[in-house]
Amino acid sequence: MHHHALELLRQALVNYGYVAVGVALLLENAGVPIPGETVLVLASFLAYSDQGLQLRWIILTGVVAATLGDNLGYYIGYRGGRPLLDRYRSTFHIRQVTVERGERIFERYGSVTVLFARFVFGMRVIAGPLAGVLRMRWLNFLLFNSLGAVLWVSAIACAGYLFGENWQALVHGMSEAGWMAVIVAVCIGIYFWWRSGQAAE
Repeated sequence: MHHHALELLRQALVNYGYVAVGVALLLENAGVPIPGETVLVLASFLAYSDQGLQLRWIILTGVVAATLGDNLGYYIGYRGGRPLLDRYRSTFHIRQVTVERGERIFERYGSVTVLFARFVFGMRVIAGPLAGVLRMRWLNFLLFNSLGAVLWVSAIACAGYLFGENWQALVHGMSEAGWMAVIVAVCIGIYFWWRSGQAAE
């Protein structure tokens, strides 16, 4: 992401704190293509550098916002159906191939797709609306949506916090390699977190 855009995002997080985190993640998970991963990483860095945010509240805010956002997206997709999905895709310039890939994955893996879709930017944005369009059973959606929100928010926020001063490298890695970079970053972060805990005992 461009340095100027990152600076604007940092200012928004400094000025509006958890509200900015919540609004960004709610909109992204409802279907608006906002870089939620970057928001979480940057907010966690601000917590790491003691700039007015705390990691536990970032995670709590993020989980609630992501869960509500996905449910909003599900409702919109359920009520609007395929015509709304097509207009939505056109409005936000989402490629048809992304939607088609999402449909194939939903068809193959069912409700569990909602959980894993959170770790893929293109899929995360359309997962809620697409689940509604495909008439996924809401209780199944709610279960995997909530579990996915906890795992995704916690993993990304903790990675941002653990990377500390190297948060820009983490953001760059996510933009270049997508979800694979996130998974690697989280695994590395969890490893070092575990090692630091062992050393403290």
